[in-house]
Formats: sequence, C-alpha cells, structure tokens
Amino acid sequence: MVELLAPAGNFISLTSALKNGADAVYIGLEESNMRVNASNFSLEDIKKASEICKEYGAKLYVCTNTIMKDKDIERLIQQFPYLKEYGADGVILSDIALIELAIENGLEAHVSVQENTTNYYSLKALEKLGVKRAILSRELSLEEIKSITAKLKESNSTIEVETFIHGAMCMAISGRCFLSYGLYGRSANCGDCLQPCRKEWKLSFEENESDRVINTSECEYESFIITKSYDDTYRTNFFSPKDMALIEHIPELIEAGIDSFKIEGRARSPDYVATAVKVYREAIDLYNKDKGNYKYNPEWMEELEKVFNRGYDTGFYFNQPYEISEDNQSKYIKKDIAKVVNYYNKIKVAELKIWDDLAIGDEIMIQGPTTGSITHVIESMQIDGKPIKDAKKGSNVAIAIDEKLRESDFVYKLIPRDSL
Repeated sequence: MVELLAPAGNFISLTSALKNGADAVYIGLEESNMRVNASNFSLEDIKKASEICKEYGAKLYVCTNTIMKDKDIERLIQQFPYLKEYGADGVILSDIALIELAIENGLEAHVSVQENTTNYYSLKALEKLGVKRAILSRELSLEEIKSITAKLKESNSTIEVETFIHGAMCMAISGRCFLSYGLYGRSANCGDCLQPCRKEWKLSFEENESDRVINTSECEYESFIITKSYDDTYRTNFFSPKDMALIEHIPELIEAGIDSFKIEGRARSPDYVATAVKVYREAIDLYNKDKGNYKYNPEWMEELEKVFNRGYDTGFYFNQPYEISEDNQSKYIKKDIAKVVNYYNKIKVAELKIWDDLAIGDEIMIQGPTTGSITHVIESMQIDGKPIKDAKKGSNVAIAIDEKLRESDFVYKLIPRDSL
C-alpha cells in the first residue's frame, strides 16, 4: 500500500493532516530544515507531535535537510538520540554524514530531494550506506521513475522511493537555488528562501552585434507571458512555475511502484494541508478498493483549487512544464472574523465572538491545534436563544455544528474571489 505523506508546519496542520487520513507526517526540526519561516518544532514539540501521530497510527519523520556545516552536524549529534527517545520514526536528511548517525540512533534515514537522486545506481549506493528511503528528484518523468522502480524490484532491493505529487515547484534543480542568496543574502539551501522567483520581473533585451546566440533546441519559438505595467514597462513571472497536482493520475502513480506520495507545503496553511490530504486520501482509497472501476472525480480538483495555489501543472511527470504562474490562484480568500468562546457538547452548539458580520449560508473555516482545519456552512444561528438570519459584528452568536470545537479556535469566513 502506498503511503500518503503530509506536511505540517505547526500543530494545527499536524492535526489537520492526521484527521484527514495521512499515513505519515513530516515536520521540521528548529534550525535544521528547509522551511526556516514555518513555525517548526522544538525537541519537546516533537515529543508531543509523536504522541499525537501514534494516536492516529501514523508515522512521524523529522526534516534535517539544510546544507550542513560542522556546527550543524555537532548540534544534531546531540539531538538525534532525543529524536528517537521522543518517538520520531525517521529523519529526512540531505547530508550523507547524517546517514550513519541516524542509523546508530535507531532512526530511518530518508535522503531528501535536495540530494537530487535521479537514477537506480545512486539508489543502490545509498542502500549500501543503510538508507531506508530516497525522495526522487522532481525533474524525473513518470517513465524514468517506472524504469528505476522496475530495476530495484529486479535486483531485490529493499530501498523505498518517495516522490512529490502535489505542491510548489521550484525554478532550480531539486530546490538548489541561489537567487535568494544572491539578492538578499538569505540562502534557500539553508531553508531561508525569500522566493524572489515568485515576484513579477521586468524583462529587457539589448541588441549587441557581437552576440553569437544560436537556438539549437527543438523548440521553434520562445515565449513568456508578458504584461504591460503601469509605468509602460513590460514584466513577466517567468521564474515562477505553477504548482504540481497529480490528482488526475493516481492509477499511473500507484502502478509505477512508488512507495510514498509526498505533498509539499510545510509553510502553507492548515486548510491547504487538510484539503490536499483529504482529496488524495479519497482518490487512493477508491483505487485500492476497486481499481477496475476506478473513476477520476472532477470535484477533487475543484476542492484543490479552493486553497492556496499558483495554478496547477503536472511538473516533469509527463512533459516539461511550460506554464508560468502569478501569485495565489485559489478561488476563495479567508477573512478572520471570530474566535470560539465555548462549545456545548450535549447540544452540539458553538458560541462565537464575532468581529465581522455573519449570516445563514456563509461558509466558515475553523482552525485550532486539536481541532485541525474544518469547513462548515452556517445553517442555524441564535442570539440569546432566539433564531436569527444574520448577526452584526461585536455579537456573541451560537451556531449549530456537529464537529467539536475548542475555546480560542480561529474562525474565518470564506469569500469567493469573484465576488470581490
């Protein structure tokens, strides 16, 4: 059975992933992972995260995948014994010096996509070092992945392969980019990318008679999406690829022999995690239940389009990505409107303190460390025991909701972008 592996940048995302069916979750260890700007987890947090994962029968992997210097390795030498003691199942690493250290401490060694593993022979070499799993490079096609897994099977190899199936794509090979460091001194390879590639860039071309540029590719034309700006200059997002989404290709991916499907997004919101995990869980389970009658559900993509995305593509799986993206393309925005004051279990009613108007029919999202991320359409509201159709900001309002909420959970109103 293929593993569905979900990201978590904080405890709300962790709970969201688990409640929606993740088989495993990966989180970042403070100071040692590729998402410095996510909340990340301390050693004590990892102990708590592991306990939560075990309640759901899920595994926990810890990212230690930045470029490592001596001081970083020496810190991890002190921390790895605690990772095992506190219940982590494995570590995702990009420095081969950590392989032996992980194994010595009883942890599975998973080699990060940062290592840029692109072939069968690299996997066999990693297996000899004791590596349990390698995350294959994003630049591989599905046919190349199938060839690799077939060779592994023929050689009776036990190393597992993991691939990204959803989330952000990077302009650099397996994320090894120097653009942020060159412009701002903030290294992507140390987890501190400011993502200048996502900005809108001005494109200019100056003629030079000494240029000897010859296009030797098979491409007959070169084009970027270019827009005219307010100052009459022309700009483009040609550095920024669309996000990857493979929801339409679950059968092909499972049949390719991949061991773990990875969703990218430790720096993204809990509702993104909840939605992505839920959608892929449904698709995987449906295929496993009756592969002969499996049918893609278009509603899955509709759900994925509701949360943060830069538009979707299939990455390098089927062809070279050719589309570029602007910023968030999700169909809804989240407006912070309330917090949960109380929840009454017997009658399944939540009391909200609202600072924006709320009405019957509004769709809201509730998020909290134990609640995770859930959505709900308002069907019943009361103030002081009297039914109402709408409530003004500043009120305390009761809503009927079956899912248990917790005090201080965050509440957002989902507003369609096309209504703004």
